[in-house]
Amino acid sequence: MIASYADLMQAVHEQDEPQRLLFVFCRAELPDDATEEEKAGFEQGEGGALTPVICVDKAPDEVDAFPALVDESRQTGQEWDVVFVAAMSGRGGTAPSSDEAQQPLTMMVESVRLGHVGGYLPLDRNGQAVDLG
Repeated sequence: MIASYADLMQAVHEQDEPQRLLFVFCRAELPDDATEEEKAGFEQGEGGALTPVICVDKAPDEVDAFPALVDESRQTGQEWDVVFVAAMSGRGGTAPSSDEAQQPLTMMVESVRLGHVGGYLPLDRNGQAVDLG
């Protein structure tokens, strides 16, 4: 079971084929028509919607440590609460290119936007897995 970014990176390095990582950074937000109950829950870290604010693909050696990924995200000026991560497997010993990752990354952003996040690993700002259930 993957419980952290470190666990994810270990699993990525154990794969038979080279990988490319897909990241969708999201900010938790409340809809404008939220009820008082929803607002109170949100202030305690519950509820709300996750809105994608940054997406990027990286080779594993570009982001071996989670703090480097967080530092890079800060340079965008976008605040985020959760990052969803997925991995793409290469073929024949060759990792997927950034160009090959664009369509899957776009599909991942749309899936997250629609709330279909079951196939992705959600991590908090400390690189720990988050239970969204």
